[in-house]
Amino acid sequence: MEYEFLKIERIDGISIMKVSAPKSLNALNSTILREIGDFVENLDDTTRVLIITGDGEKAFVAGADIAEMANLNEEEGYKFGALGAKVFRRIETLDIPVIAAVNGFALGGGCELAMACDIRIASNKAKFGQPEVGLGITPGFSGTYRLAKLVGQGYAKEMIFTGKAIRADEALRIGLVNAVYEPEELMPKAIEMAQKMTENAPLAIKYAKQCINESYDLVVEDAMELESRNFGKCFATQDQKDGMAAFLEKRKPVFNAK
Repeated sequence: MEYEFLKIERIDGISIMKVSAPKSLNALNSTILREIGDFVENLDDTTRVLIITGDGEKAFVAGADIAEMANLNEEEGYKFGALGAKVFRRIETLDIPVIAAVNGFALGGGCELAMACDIRIASNKAKFGQPEVGLGITPGFSGTYRLAKLVGQGYAKEMIFTGKAIRADEALRIGLVNAVYEPEELMPKAIEMAQKMTENAPLAIKYAKQCINESYDLVVEDAMELESRNFGKCFATQDQKDGMAAFLEKRKPVFNAK
């Protein structure tokens, strides 16, 4: 499918989705959200890692489209927020790793999109924030949940209540991003990380991701049970058979997600 606001690139098991709406600094309107939803819902089976980034040098995603939101009523506002939350939850629950390569402004919906990804790396030009209260609204695409989950309630409340934007080095300090790079290094580093992931067993990654995502909201005994179950499932896969045989035979494994 052709998209109006997405640019798609594929490199050896890696898909790169670039949000491209340069006139609005890649701000998210309902059309863009639906395009993102359609793309992630129909990812090619050969995609082992997804990288999400923004088009241009200034913005990852500068926020949600204020022009679209300005005249919404309560029910329409709810539906717009629910659309974004649903799309971002689908990204979060993909069976494959998702890397956000944050190349510029990641504000409001842009910060929320990055937080729905498994890993965030940033350009040193990037800025992160949830400035919605300055517009008379709350974060609407699950930002209140994910920001507190990632950086703790104290930092989350400070960022959301003040609406301030933070630089990439501050985002690194509080754990919002994993690494910060020069702008020209960002995508090569994202691809390098993705390539390392494609070398490992995809089903094992899927099960490990499920454990990490779901354990956060489980009591410890249930989290341990989930891990033990998924650990056991790995032994029913061809990837485990070849992975361990390759280790013993001192060769590279061949992983086929079976």
